[in-house]
Amino acid sequence: MDASNVNRPGCSLPDSQPRGDFFHWSLVDIPVSLQAIAAGALARGVAAHGKPGPDVALDGLALRQGINDYSGWFSVDPAMAGDYYGYDGPCPPFNDERLHHYIFRLYALDTRRLALEGRFSCADLLNALHGHIIDEAQLIGTYTLNPALAAQARRSRKKIA
Repeated sequence: MDASNVNRPGCSLPDSQPRGDFFHWSLVDIPVSLQAIAAGALARGVAAHGKPGPDVALDGLALRQGINDYSGWFSVDPAMAGDYYGYDGPCPPFNDERLHHYIFRLYALDTRRLALEGRFSCADLLNALHGHIIDEAQLIGTYTLNPALAAQARRSRKKIA
């Protein structure tokens, strides 16, 4: 994506422009005993220079998080640069002509602890998963900050209902 036009009034990011994946969170070593993650857990909003990690406690459990892609996105801004651990939610450009899709995946693995040490990225996690996946589930949601797309999405949902 051409970052020079992101959120610039009077410019748009055309739907036809090539895109890549953007990882918002990776959480590993989740035991089977953890049945739910509360809304907002490990997601206290985007913090300048990132939230701490990789080790994190959740409901008394010791888990680990990888850095999300905001680490790279903010790396060019000294006021924001840092390692972004935890969940930092969607913030698509307001001038993007494409509706963004967010995929939440949960993997059942054949190991309690993945071979990841220290600072790791979501891409590192995907590589470490290879050969360990027993099953997976996913949920896909959509989101936009573009007012025209939001209105179009609302109209489409009404037609389906």
